[in-house]
Amino acid sequence: MPRLSTPRFSLVPITLPMLEAVVTNHRALAEQLAGAVFPDEWPGEDLIARAFPYSLEAVRADPQRRLWGDSLVVRPAQARGWPPRVVGSVIFHGRPEDGVAEVGYGVESDSRGQGVATEATLACVEWALGEPGICAVQATTFPWHLASLAVIRKLGMELMTTRDHDTLGELLVFERRR
Repeated sequence: MPRLSTPRFSLVPITLPMLEAVVTNHRALAEQLAGAVFPDEWPGEDLIARAFPYSLEAVRADPQRRLWGDSLVVRPAQARGWPPRVVGSVIFHGRPEDGVAEVGYGVESDSRGQGVATEATLACVEWALGEPGICAVQATTFPWHLASLAVIRKLGMELMTTRDHDTLGELLVFERRR
Protein backbone atom coordinates (compact mmCIF):
# COMPACT_ATOMS: atom_id res chain seq x y z
CA MET A 1 0.00 0.00 0.00
CA PRO A 2 1.35 3.43 -0.80
CA ARG A 3 1.43 6.10 1.86
CA LEU A 4 -1.98 7.79 1.73
CA SER A 5 -3.05 11.19 3.00
CA THR A 6 -6.36 12.59 4.16
CA PRO A 7 -7.05 16.21 5.08
CA ARG A 8 -5.89 15.57 8.66
CA PHE A 9 -3.78 12.41 8.64
CA SER A 10 -1.03 10.41 6.99
CA LEU A 11 -1.66 6.70 6.57
CA VAL A 12 1.72 5.02 7.03
CA PRO A 13 1.96 1.47 5.68
CA ILE A 14 2.79 -1.14 8.30
CA THR A 15 5.96 -2.95 7.28
CA LEU A 16 7.36 -6.26 8.48
CA PRO A 17 10.21 -4.58 10.42
CA MET A 18 7.67 -2.26 12.08
CA LEU A 19 5.42 -5.17 13.05
CA GLU A 20 8.37 -7.17 14.37
CA ALA A 21 9.41 -4.20 16.54
CA VAL A 22 5.87 -3.88 17.91
CA VAL A 23 5.42 -7.59 18.62
CA THR A 24 8.82 -7.88 20.30
CA ASN A 25 8.21 -4.77 22.45
CA HIS A 26 10.89 -2.61 20.83
CA ARG A 27 8.81 0.55 21.12
CA ALA A 28 11.58 3.01 20.23
CA LEU A 29 12.36 1.14 17.02
CA ALA A 30 8.65 0.85 16.13
CA GLU A 31 8.23 4.61 16.64
CA GLN A 32 11.33 5.33 14.58
CA LEU A 33 10.03 3.16 11.72
CA ALA A 34 6.56 4.73 11.94
CA GLY A 35 7.98 8.24 12.11
CA ALA A 36 5.64 8.97 15.00
CA VAL A 37 5.16 8.32 18.71
CA PHE A 38 2.66 5.70 19.84
CA PRO A 39 -0.03 6.36 22.43
CA ASP A 40 0.97 5.27 25.93
CA GLU A 41 -1.38 2.26 25.91
CA TRP A 42 -0.24 1.13 22.45
CA PRO A 43 0.79 -1.35 21.38
CA GLY A 44 -0.71 -3.73 23.86
CA GLU A 45 -1.15 -7.48 23.64
CA ASP A 46 -4.91 -7.17 23.14
CA LEU A 47 -4.49 -4.73 20.24
CA ILE A 48 -1.90 -6.94 18.57
CA ALA A 49 -4.10 -10.03 18.96
CA ARG A 50 -7.11 -8.26 17.39
CA ALA A 51 -5.19 -6.56 14.58
CA PHE A 52 -2.92 -9.48 13.71
CA PRO A 53 -4.76 -12.73 14.47
CA TYR A 54 -2.10 -14.73 12.67
CA SER A 55 1.37 -15.53 13.90
CA LEU A 56 4.45 -13.45 13.24
CA GLU A 57 5.84 -16.46 11.37
CA ALA A 58 2.86 -16.38 8.99
CA VAL A 59 3.46 -12.68 8.35
CA ARG A 60 7.16 -13.30 7.75
CA ALA A 61 6.33 -16.09 5.29
CA ASP A 62 4.20 -13.79 3.13
CA PRO A 63 4.37 -10.14 4.26
CA GLN A 64 3.01 -8.78 0.95
CA ARG A 65 -0.23 -10.71 1.42
CA ARG A 66 -0.57 -10.56 5.21
CA LEU A 67 0.20 -6.83 5.61
CA TRP A 68 -1.69 -5.78 2.46
CA GLY A 69 -3.31 -2.41 3.06
CA ASP A 70 -2.46 -2.24 6.77
CA SER A 71 -1.57 1.24 7.96
CA LEU A 72 -1.06 3.44 10.98
CA VAL A 73 -3.07 6.64 11.21
CA VAL A 74 -0.62 9.43 12.02
CA ARG A 75 -1.56 12.94 13.09
CA PRO A 76 1.12 15.37 11.88
CA ALA A 77 3.29 17.35 14.27
CA GLN A 78 1.24 19.89 16.22
CA ALA A 79 2.07 23.27 17.69
CA ARG A 80 4.26 23.48 20.81
CA GLY A 81 6.74 21.01 19.38
CA TRP A 82 4.56 17.92 19.70
CA PRO A 83 5.86 15.20 17.38
CA PRO A 84 3.75 13.28 14.87
CA ARG A 85 1.53 10.83 16.79
CA VAL A 86 -0.08 7.51 15.94
CA VAL A 87 -3.78 7.92 16.71
CA GLY A 88 -5.16 4.76 15.13
CA SER A 89 -4.78 1.98 12.63
CA VAL A 90 -6.65 0.54 9.68
CA ILE A 91 -6.07 -3.15 9.13
CA PHE A 92 -7.17 -5.44 6.33
CA HIS A 93 -7.13 -9.14 7.06
CA GLY A 94 -4.60 -9.85 4.33
CA ARG A 95 -4.97 -9.55 0.57
CA PRO A 96 -8.08 -11.58 -0.26
CA GLU A 97 -8.01 -14.38 -2.78
CA ASP A 98 -11.73 -14.05 -3.50
CA GLY A 99 -11.72 -10.29 -4.18
CA VAL A 100 -13.57 -9.41 -0.95
CA ALA A 101 -11.32 -7.58 1.51
CA GLU A 102 -12.19 -7.29 5.21
CA VAL A 103 -11.27 -4.09 7.01
CA GLY A 104 -10.98 -3.28 10.69
CA TYR A 105 -9.95 -0.10 12.46
CA GLY A 106 -9.05 1.20 15.87
CA VAL A 107 -8.51 4.60 17.41
CA GLU A 108 -6.61 5.39 20.60
CA SER A 109 -8.78 6.54 23.47
CA ASP A 110 -7.78 10.23 23.44
CA SER A 111 -8.73 10.59 19.76
CA ARG A 112 -12.13 8.89 19.73
CA GLY A 113 -15.22 10.82 18.72
CA GLN A 114 -13.27 13.10 16.36
CA GLY A 115 -13.94 11.36 13.03
CA VAL A 116 -10.52 9.67 12.92
CA ALA A 117 -11.86 6.19 12.14
CA THR A 118 -14.21 7.44 9.43
CA GLU A 119 -11.65 9.64 7.66
CA ALA A 120 -8.80 7.12 7.73
CA THR A 121 -10.86 4.02 6.98
CA LEU A 122 -12.67 5.70 4.09
CA ALA A 123 -9.31 6.51 2.45
CA CYS A 124 -8.19 2.90 2.86
CA VAL A 125 -11.49 1.44 1.60
CA GLU A 126 -11.36 3.64 -1.49
CA TRP A 127 -7.74 2.62 -2.08
CA ALA A 128 -8.65 -1.08 -1.75
CA LEU A 129 -11.60 -0.78 -4.13
CA GLY A 130 -9.23 0.71 -6.71
CA GLU A 131 -6.83 -2.23 -6.48
CA PRO A 132 -6.90 -4.88 -9.23
CA GLY A 133 -8.93 -7.94 -8.29
CA ILE A 134 -10.79 -6.29 -5.41
CA CYS A 135 -14.55 -6.14 -5.95
CA ALA A 136 -15.76 -5.38 -2.41
CA VAL A 137 -14.71 -4.43 1.11
CA GLN A 138 -16.49 -5.79 4.17
CA ALA A 139 -16.55 -4.70 7.80
CA THR A 140 -18.12 -6.49 10.75
CA THR A 141 -19.45 -5.25 14.06
CA PHE A 142 -21.97 -6.06 16.75
CA PRO A 143 -25.45 -4.49 16.90
CA TRP A 144 -24.60 -2.92 20.27
CA HIS A 145 -21.38 -1.24 19.03
CA LEU A 146 -22.96 2.09 18.10
CA ALA A 147 -19.72 3.96 17.37
CA SER A 148 -18.57 1.26 14.96
CA LEU A 149 -21.99 1.15 13.29
CA ALA A 150 -21.81 4.91 12.71
CA VAL A 151 -18.38 4.61 11.07
CA ILE A 152 -19.46 1.74 8.85
CA ARG A 153 -22.53 3.62 7.65
CA LYS A 154 -20.43 6.71 6.87
CA LEU A 155 -18.20 4.49 4.74
CA GLY A 156 -21.19 3.81 2.49
CA MET A 157 -21.46 0.16 3.47
CA GLU A 158 -24.70 -1.79 3.46
CA LEU A 159 -25.76 -4.64 5.72
CA MET A 160 -25.36 -7.89 3.81
CA THR A 161 -25.80 -10.67 6.35
CA THR A 162 -25.27 -11.74 9.94
CA ARG A 163 -23.30 -14.53 11.54
CA ASP A 164 -22.78 -15.79 15.05
CA HIS A 165 -19.75 -14.91 17.13
CA ASP A 166 -18.58 -17.67 19.49
CA THR A 167 -19.02 -15.63 22.66
CA LEU A 168 -20.52 -12.22 21.86
CA GLY A 169 -23.60 -13.13 19.83
CA GLU A 170 -24.81 -11.75 16.52
CA LEU A 171 -22.19 -10.18 14.25
CA LEU A 172 -23.35 -7.85 11.45
CA VAL A 173 -21.54 -8.03 8.09
CA PHE A 174 -21.52 -4.86 6.00
CA GLU A 175 -20.15 -4.44 2.49
CA ARG A 176 -19.27 -1.78 -0.06
CA ARG A 177 -18.84 -2.88 -3.65
CA ARG A 178 -16.77 -1.32 -6.39
